[in-house]
Amino acid sequence: MSTYSEVLSQAQSLTLDEQKQVLKVLSELIRQRETTQTQDSSERLPRKNLKRWRGFLPKRVDALEFQLQLRAEWDD
Repeated sequence: MSTYSEVLSQAQSLTLDEQKQVLKVLSELIRQRETTQTQDSSERLPRKNLKRWRGFLPKRVDALEFQLQLRAEWDD
């Protein structure tokens, strides 16, 4: 296994086009790793079971209708 300094030294000896290719491949590897880690962490999070709260949680409210009702109450 190469060390960081060995890899860096080898990369510095490459041509500009080869360095760009290495950069492209490394970027893709990092993106894949981040995606995998994100998926793994989200899979570890417990899913929220909202069905058990059905009937307890209020239904969605139309914001404008709610605002108009409040204003009507204030006017009374």
